Amino acid sequence: MCQSEQRLRGTPSKPILHPTFQVSAVKSIMLRRMKRSIRIAALLVAALVGFGSGQSFAQTLAKRLILKDGTYQLAAKYEMKGDRVRYFSAERGEWEEIPKNLIDWDATEKFEQGRLQGEPSPEAVALDKELEAEQKAEEARAPKVAPGIHLPDDGGVFLLDTFQNQPQLDEINQSGGDLNKNMKSNILRAAINPLASAKQTIELDGVRAKVQSHTGVPAIYVNIDPVDANGKLVLAPGEAPPPPAAERFKIVRAEIKNGKRIAGGIKVAPYGKVKADEKFIPSTVQELTGGWVKLSPQQPLPNGEYAVVEMLGKEGMNLYVWDFGVNPSAPANASPWKSDPHEEKKKADAPEDLKKRN
Repeated sequence: MCQSEQRLRGTPSKPILHPTFQVSAVKSIMLRRMKRSIRIAALLVAALVGFGSGQSFAQTLAKRLILKDGTYQLAAKYEMKGDRVRYFSAERGEWEEIPKNLIDWDATEKFEQGRLQGEPSPEAVALDKELEAEQKAEEARAPKVAPGIHLPDDGGVFLLDTFQNQPQLDEINQSGGDLNKNMKSNILRAAINPLASAKQTIELDGVRAKVQSHTGVPAIYVNIDPVDANGKLVLAPGEAPPPPAAERFKIVRAEIKNGKRIAGGIKVAPYGKVKADEKFIPSTVQELTGGWVKLSPQQPLPNGEYAVVEMLGKEGMNLYVWDFGVNPSAPANASPWKSDPHEEKKKADAPEDLKKRN
């Protein structure tokens, strides 16, 4: 069976997410976020106790006897005993001694002055750098699209809407297009002119999509490609890379007919070439970090039903689309992702030294 025949039989280029798979994906996102929270909490605890196993909170108040080899001993207090220094170890809770000439006294004094002046400890500085790197990496995987709203790092297709003057993010699930094969018309056309194309339409059940945009200029974010740990596209053996984003993702308007939505059309020539037969809505396509693509109509969309379609180069158009509607009067969408005003307020009210760590 050739690829064009397989495509016309309804085999999608991208699999539909089964409900079980969707639940697993959500659990995966929650698990990674939980692991990240636990990791950050562990770093904070490590900073409080000086990054040492078995250390007590009192160690953060201890002095440092910095040695010439770069290491140090935490001392609650110390005193000179001839050519040796006797100190009470904040780690082991007992008196110990060390040769005086092994201590870098200039470095020891400099650290002590900084500690008394409230300068951050090396542990706090290291924590700041690690948290900042972690935040930058997360923002690269999950770009911020509105105050308090980030895209998930697992990908998907989402519509940024404005409902009751509040931004919200709605996930658009992929809908299967049942092909309406106009067999009688195709046979007659092929019989009259063998070179003419036979047209087939993609239909979606129902007259309304589950997700309705309350603004005429929604922003749609698409990320459907698997990537490796370095963010590089993963292709199956022999699989050609996808077309450029501007050529790959399009917005089409669906026509309502006989209680269904006609989301697009495909013309198939007798020799198997597949060609999309659809007028696309002029849109702006922008590639973001983390594999995300932003798709926005250049002009406000009239009320009606629409779909995001994926073009497959010479293979035509994916039979499975991401459908949505535009209706400012529509009720609220189910389970939208909303911004957290408390989080934004906490960031705005945070002291300058804390803002640097956010």
